[in-house]
Amino acid sequence: MSVLEWGPVSRIRRNHALEHATLQVLSARRPTLRMGGYSDAQGFWLLGQAELDEVATAAQQALQRLEGGEAALAVHPNCGTNYVAAGLMAGSFAWLSMVGARSFRSKLERFPMVVSLVTLALMLAQPVGPFLQARVTTAAAPLGMQIASVTRQMRGETPVFRVLTRG
Repeated sequence: MSVLEWGPVSRIRRNHALEHATLQVLSARRPTLRMGGYSDAQGFWLLGQAELDEVATAAQQALQRLEGGEAALAVHPNCGTNYVAAGLMAGSFAWLSMVGARSFRSKLERFPMVVSLVTLALMLAQPVGPFLQARVTTAAAPLGMQIASVTRQMRGETPVFRVLTRG
């Protein structure tokens, strides 16, 4: 068994997929809706201006669609995985371009190369984030997961939703 299939990791990956799918269902209904999320082994959190019933309905519909094989819902364009992949690649390319540069002048002379390599890294990273989401940070198959509860609380002016799962 791989570490990605191990109990808590598997649950986080499946919850992450359901979080993304829920956000995709919500944004299809309300294109101007701005929400963010965070997944853990018990479920996921959503932050943003929405109503409890629409989040609960979207989460249930998202789960049904994932169960129906709509794996693409598990990959979200604004997932942090995309940003981490791009940042890691851009930072690595920038670091590599400065290897051996000792003086400030030498570093300054390499600046155009740094910008070019970082730009290249960001272009190359575009497919890497979604690839990592699909194969590492999410698991689109719910494997019998169920939604246990959906609650809403306020953190200052921001509604925060907690979706708990089981299975």
